[in-house]
Amino acid sequence: MMKTVLLSLAVSISFLGSLSAAPTVTAERTESGVRVLIDGKVFTEYFGAGAQRPYLYPIIGPSGANLARPYPMEKGGAEDHPHHRSLWFAHGAVNGVDFWADGAKHGRQVHAEVKSLEATANSATFSTSTNWLSSGGDPMLTDERRIVIAAGEDGSRRIDFTITLKASHGQVVLGDTKEGTFALRVCPSLSFEGEGAAGHILNSNGKKDKSVWGKPAPWVSYFGPDPKNEPVTITIFDHPSNLRHPTWWHARTYGLFAANPFGKHDFEKLEDKTAGDYKLAAGGTLTLTYRVLIAAGDPDSEKLKTEFANFSSGGAK
Repeated sequence: MMKTVLLSLAVSISFLGSLSAAPTVTAERTESGVRVLIDGKVFTEYFGAGAQRPYLYPIIGPSGANLARPYPMEKGGAEDHPHHRSLWFAHGAVNGVDFWADGAKHGRQVHAEVKSLEATANSATFSTSTNWLSSGGDPMLTDERRIVIAAGEDGSRRIDFTITLKASHGQVVLGDTKEGTFALRVCPSLSFEGEGAAGHILNSNGKKDKSVWGKPAPWVSYFGPDPKNEPVTITIFDHPSNLRHPTWWHARTYGLFAANPFGKHDFEKLEDKTAGDYKLAAGGTLTLTYRVLIAAGDPDSEKLKTEFANFSSGGAK
């Protein structure tokens, strides 16, 4: 009888322990945007103000380490390309204006507002609006963003990022350039080359490291040791509904990691420098959706296939 009671108690404790292991995601408004916490600790923050364009920083992995290059938000990592701010969306040719690089001569994405914010047990969802202005302050287009952040019991994190570009001020031409578009700059240890580099790059078609750049693929992973020397994999998935899926990848060995559906002539080395142009008529829209999956360990091809299928069908939002 006593053994039965002890066994029952052990099972109950184990069951309660598994329930308590489920992460809790909360979110709060800040002066510049939104802060998202997992089990009370900051996972990331959406900075709508204070830079040439909005960005998410830091990006905290399963071990508690920041997986995004700290610079230029703070010290850490190679101090190049100051426009590579953690996780962001931008493009280098919008009606001829460069919204990718920093500087007074380039376009700015001006955060307008956080339109909504809600959190459930294991996810947080918020939406924002942004105005794209030329260097002279002329409005060129607007966007609406919906960001869903979820945490898994296995320590994984997901960022689903949907952006709808709106030609609200006349025709918009998204020009053919490799400088774009949905991008992440990873921490030095996940890079393939550079000081402190110990990582690798892999795409869904089996291409590795340097050969990933410019190739179309449904997804690309960066993997290796995080700053705490724990193995981790970051994967960006291109949704099948996106323009020109599977997209090309501006995936540099020094740690830039970007899905770009516009840079056709650059990536395919074509003579026609307008081959990848995409025109939005006045009042038109273009919606793009991406998922960032962060998981402990090396890439698991079967799990990534399942994740992509789930993402493609609209699951696990």
